[in-house]
Amino acid sequence: MPPESPQPSASPKTALVTGGAKRIGREVALALARAGMNVAITYRESQIEAAEVVAKIRAFGVGAVAIPLDVRSEESVRQAVQATALEFGAIDVLVNNAAIFESAPLGEMTVAQWDRMFETNTRGPFLVTREALPWLKAAHGRVIHLGSLGANHVWPLHGHYSASKAALHMLTHTMAKAFAPEVSVNCVAPGYIEMEQLEAAARFRARTPMGRNGTPQEVAAAVLFFATSPHFITGQILTVDGGLGL
Repeated sequence: MPPESPQPSASPKTALVTGGAKRIGREVALALARAGMNVAITYRESQIEAAEVVAKIRAFGVGAVAIPLDVRSEESVRQAVQATALEFGAIDVLVNNAAIFESAPLGEMTVAQWDRMFETNTRGPFLVTREALPWLKAAHGRVIHLGSLGANHVWPLHGHYSASKAALHMLTHTMAKAFAPEVSVNCVAPGYIEMEQLEAAARFRARTPMGRNGTPQEVAAAVLFFATSPHFITGQILTVDGGLGL
């Protein structure tokens, strides 16, 4: 069980990053490790990649562990949070990064597609945060959700994705009020982040005022800001898009 009241700050702090084996989650985990935090990452299918990230984290001289997690399952969430707390004795920062993305015409979308998107992108962060809340309250910790520019801009072929992220943005505001004053809750909303050579990359690059697409490292820097900034900052959505949404 977590301590009943906040204990004196200890170093290093512990961060839990869902979906931390690849892409943006990987860079977030590494950024937190560079900042001196122990990091627990979760994975669903990427066990090999997760092991590689754990090795990289430990190279910074902090603790690391990879834990299997399906954010759609209450029991899996409960086990992952308990495993993190057992390993490090605390959870100071929670980064809800695990998510899925899919293109689908809205008029042809199935109920299964809609539900799968919401149970991962919206219900998942709710479940993980709820389970970790006693630990976060004890540490006067922070929650950082990974939202999306698509939550605020119409993407016709990604209606279920955009709706799930819009719900997550509202959940950020709701949690910020519900969990204050012990826990701060914020959200980083990336625009087009270039991780693979896709045909869409050039199109988004041309539309972005900064003249390029974003990088996973830049999203990770925004997450690190919320993880280390004054605890008084809460309920905020920080868009990382190079001006694409303007």
